[in-house]
Amino acid sequence: MALSQVTRNNLTKVGVSTLTNCLLKRGLRNVFMHGVGPLSSELPNMVGEAFTMRFIPSREDVDGMAAYASPEHVQRRAVEECPEGMVLVIDARGDARAAAAGDLLIGRLKARGVAGIVTDGGYRDLPGILKTGLPAYQRQTASPATPIIHHAADLDLPIGCAGVAVYPRDVIVGDGEGVVVIPSHMADEVAQEAFDATMYEEFAEAEIASGRSIFGLFPATDESRAQYAVWRNRKI
Repeated sequence: MALSQVTRNNLTKVGVSTLTNCLLKRGLRNVFMHGVGPLSSELPNMVGEAFTMRFIPSREDVDGMAAYASPEHVQRRAVEECPEGMVLVIDARGDARAAAAGDLLIGRLKARGVAGIVTDGGYRDLPGILKTGLPAYQRQTASPATPIIHHAADLDLPIGCAGVAVYPRDVIVGDGEGVVVIPSHMADEVAQEAFDATMYEEFAEAEIASGRSIFGLFPATDESRAQYAVWRNRKI
């Protein structure tokens, strides 16, 4: 089932840390991509379903610059086939010795309406990537050319990225803290719960700023929830 606009909108308004809490309540502990962060805090948050690509180690008789001219080159296909509104998630085996992508490929993703790109490796041409404005997450910068280390092997299959399982159409959310993976069948309920939790935390933040104790406020109690309902009605 495609990501609904309501769920997408809710996910743009919540933080990755809140989403990890919601997933923990459902027994999911390994959903945050450790060591992966945004190229810049100035880039917008990222929400979209996963379209995956997997690298394996390169080999000299197969991988060279000439291979990029082929219309069957898997990395090139990923850039042209990742659907609008989705996130390209690249399994680079945590290896940032060579680039998983550069500014021209990422610029093409932006032009095609892709929602973002994530890798547990790294990118080259960072100034150019930042100019595109596409949300982009990596482990660390990787300037050397891709085929020195990576061979693009396949598309849209289950992968691992930063130690997290990513299945095609899982929902990927990124903010200034990092990236979380939400199983597709949980996305609607998790997004709604996270949105509600975010609204309550806004209320709690205002209460704390006015001098209220954390006790009886966070975690929420029946009394504080009733007070929150009054506060929210006033905001609406």
